[in-house]
Amino acid sequence: MNVLCVIPARFASTRLPGKPLKDIAGKPMICRVYDRASKAKKVSQTIVATDDERILTAVTEHGGQAMMTRKDHPTGTDRLAEVAASFPEADLIINVQGDEPLIEPALIDELAGVFDHDDNLQMATVKTEITDEEEKTNPNNVKVVTDKNGYALYFSRSLMPYPRHEGCPVYKHIGIYAYKRDFLLQYAKMESTPLESAESLEQLRALENGYRIKVVETKAKFVGVDTAEDLEKVNEIYRNLAL
Repeated sequence: MNVLCVIPARFASTRLPGKPLKDIAGKPMICRVYDRASKAKKVSQTIVATDDERILTAVTEHGGQAMMTRKDHPTGTDRLAEVAASFPEADLIINVQGDEPLIEPALIDELAGVFDHDDNLQMATVKTEITDEEEKTNPNNVKVVTDKNGYALYFSRSLMPYPRHEGCPVYKHIGIYAYKRDFLLQYAKMESTPLESAESLEQLRALENGYRIKVVETKAKFVGVDTAEDLEKVNEIYRNLAL
């Protein structure tokens, strides 16, 4: 299977302007993400999709591959679909966020692997258990509930499931996606759905249209970079990795 890993990266950021170019242990963050994603064994090609020449230059000077995309895409899915349309040889598109400099290459491989034995599967993503009580109620942490076979039942910014009884784990959705290329191109053209608009979560569009989403569980811990504090935390982790 030909697997294309796409890393969308926009220069604009409300809380941390120029986020993709912020320094992490001597390299721009987007290059750190690119390096880790490129180590995935199942990935045939990795590319950064950006709307800013500064990011394009940083990646190409680093020796990576990048392409310019339109600036007016309303969603990340639309940006991803633009890239997918340029790579007809790709069977599977994996979307890794450009602010995840600690992404595990093995997790990318695991996500791609769920398509090996299911020809009907169109989309997959990742979850991890939340143990911190404050994280459970934080609307910025998207929660997901799945059926017994690991397919998503629903995604929400609210706490799920309702904690009437103890012992039922709460899972955080990790925004790493894998799509069959043909499905992605179709998905990007679907109209926005009511639940998608209510929760501001694009993946609900797929569920509302009757598609199943496989959810891989991981114990990997993620430190996405949204603030200056996150950036310092990731820098500290990288400094310790170098020791």
